[in-house]
Amino acid sequence: MSVPALAPIPEARPAERVGRRLRALAEARPRRRPRLVFGIVAVAGALAIGATQMGLSILTTQGAYEVRTLTAEQRSATWQKQILQEEVAGLSSPQFLAANAAALGLVAGGEPNYLRLSDGKTLGAKQGASDQSAIQALSRAAVANAHVAGVPLVTDPEASLSSGVSVDEKLLSETPTPPAITDGLPTPTTH
Repeated sequence: MSVPALAPIPEARPAERVGRRLRALAEARPRRRPRLVFGIVAVAGALAIGATQMGLSILTTQGAYEVRTLTAEQRSATWQKQILQEEVAGLSSPQFLAANAAALGLVAGGEPNYLRLSDGKTLGAKQGASDQSAIQALSRAAVANAHVAGVPLVTDPEASLSSGVSVDEKLLSETPTPPAITDGLPTPTTH
């Protein structure tokens, strides 16, 4: 196989070069002035963008203040809710309910009676409660309840449960106090 020979490419002559030719103008063209409408639109657009950004910034700042105010109101409402829940818990405590029941004249019975629903028969001691209650609810409570201390009872606004069992001052005066530690911890004597 033989490779055919390529013909040489003829060189372009300087007179035949393709391109632009420079020529002199008779008069210079007048320079165009920028149109006034384009300038006004550009300035108005820049002012509109600036005003929009300022308005959004003001709205965002106002929203932040409103969120802060609402958060403070929510915190205050949560505290009020907790306070009311504690008051309800104190007023619904067994101590306070028993004291109010005793103040109204109710007494705690000894043995319970039951009613059988199938035939309506009463089961139990079949005796009413005596005038003496097994629980002395109007005296001091066995366990202190700060939520009902000072809260008036139903029948007597002057009467209330006291704040708990009083501590005997004599018992406190007889209890020895531990020695003061001045030189470190005391150590036991060993052999």
